[in-house]
Amino acid sequence: MDNVENIDDQEPQQKLNVVGMVGLIVFYLIIFFAGILSHKILKRGRKEVQKSQVASNTEDMMLAGRDINYFVGVFTMTATWVGGGYINGTAESVIKNGLVWTQAPIGYSISLFLGGLFFAEKMRTKKFVTMLDPLQEKYGKPLGGLFYIPAFSGEILWSASILAALGTSLRVICGINDTASIIVSAAIAMTYTLFGGLYSVAFTDIIQLICIFVGLIFSIPWMTTSDAVTTPLRSSNLTMFPEVTSYSKFFGKLDKADVGVWIDYAIMLVFGGIPWQAYFQRVLSARDVSVAKTLSFCAAFGCFSAAIPSIVIGLITMNTDWQNTNYNQTLTKDDYKLAVPLTLLHLTPPAVAFIGLGAVSAAVMSSTDSSILGVSTMFTRNVFVNVFRPSASDKTTVWFLRGTVIVNTVIAMLIAIFVKTVYGLYLICSDLVFILLFPHLVMVVHQPKRTNKYGMVAGFSIALLLRVLSGEPVLKYNAILKFPGYVEPSYDQYGDYSYGRQRFPFRNLIMVLNFLITISVTYLSQKFFAKFPKWQHLDCLEAVKDQETEKRERLKNEIEGEQCL
Repeated sequence: MDNVENIDDQEPQQKLNVVGMVGLIVFYLIIFFAGILSHKILKRGRKEVQKSQVASNTEDMMLAGRDINYFVGVFTMTATWVGGGYINGTAESVIKNGLVWTQAPIGYSISLFLGGLFFAEKMRTKKFVTMLDPLQEKYGKPLGGLFYIPAFSGEILWSASILAALGTSLRVICGINDTASIIVSAAIAMTYTLFGGLYSVAFTDIIQLICIFVGLIFSIPWMTTSDAVTTPLRSSNLTMFPEVTSYSKFFGKLDKADVGVWIDYAIMLVFGGIPWQAYFQRVLSARDVSVAKTLSFCAAFGCFSAAIPSIVIGLITMNTDWQNTNYNQTLTKDDYKLAVPLTLLHLTPPAVAFIGLGAVSAAVMSSTDSSILGVSTMFTRNVFVNVFRPSASDKTTVWFLRGTVIVNTVIAMLIAIFVKTVYGLYLICSDLVFILLFPHLVMVVHQPKRTNKYGMVAGFSIALLLRVLSGEPVLKYNAILKFPGYVEPSYDQYGDYSYGRQRFPFRNLIMVLNFLITISVTYLSQKFFAKFPKWQHLDCLEAVKDQETEKRERLKNEIEGEQCL
């Protein structure tokens, strides 16, 4: 599998397309005013029951009053995952590596299904506000707050990757500067999020998801009628790759040596796609457990379905004689990331291209607003309030949440502007949350007795160290810890430097080690303090005290349950 490379900034400048600009402005205005007005309309409609259902205005802004129904829930959950990185990255991966290496669509679809099956009911029943609440409940507020680091990294990288995807798309279609399009798009999403919180985000997701499906599906028939496209579409002996005859370039090739890499990414995407605040924010905002589980299952189907147009566009791109289009040159590897906007611009009439442009823009906004609100919600509740200002008033918390939304939007914009890779960032999004966060979320939700603070600190620290030492080509540094099958760094035939990469499924190994270390250290610490009570004064993390408190709580709950019977 090819290494993911950073985008080269030396791209030909596009002329400003006035008609495209007008269409884009109209679309953005529709989304903006829909986001602003939806907040007022939805809150007015449920004003009478708001006080009885919601503890505070802060929670109301974070979770939309826990009043998300089936219809809105399915749309907002699906739209959250189907972002610009999803649309552009899927087409790019199909062209670059083939369908067999395009794992994100099926991986994230399965993760949504598993999330609904194993996590939605438990999380919604306990009425948590964020994904980090059960972690802080088990490990304490300061230690539990440490999980904000991998959660923040994942959400911000996700936001940055989809904003970068929008920048390249608008530059190709409208001739707009990357930086300008990224800033304007993020600012619009940020503004209506500031006003309405999850109300606005959920309502605009409905419009955006419709635009994504209609825009891309509507554009495909026009692409296939272009004179530059070979029809019927072929999966082998493609126009772009006439020299490839030994295998289908569309389906791709999985060498025996790369099986470990494929397995590593596949499992990471499935289980690493669960511990995201953007997902749990919708689960926890659902009216009841039934809605929470249903929207997860339906969104899994919607997420997979949304990838199909991008896969088809990738196949169309392969079957296109690009020298016979207005682009008038053969596509290079740096152009693969532009497959969706290039096909829209050069293979469809202008009016159709602008409809498709609306779909791409909608995909970006639908994920950006969700991700920014999610990461800001966690910081406000789990770090600011729970750790530093437990006595903060509701008004203070709301304003702090809004300020955090602004700061996180700026951070995502800066990363998108200066680090312009699409699929690379999209894949690395699940990396840290899979290795560091997923094992502990599973433990505190399903096996809280088998983990304590000592186990958590040991597992988290060692897993983080091992991941850093394992290297990361996307971040441009080689591995210090080299697993079996490691490919040493080298120079290719063009003189370009290629960073070393792991072929062993090391991410899964580190994740499993995190589990085992956490369970083992927890068991040993519990046995040690139970056997040597005189050494309990060395319990600096107060794990023994926490264990006794948990026992009292369980006994109290059992007594109350028997009394109810």
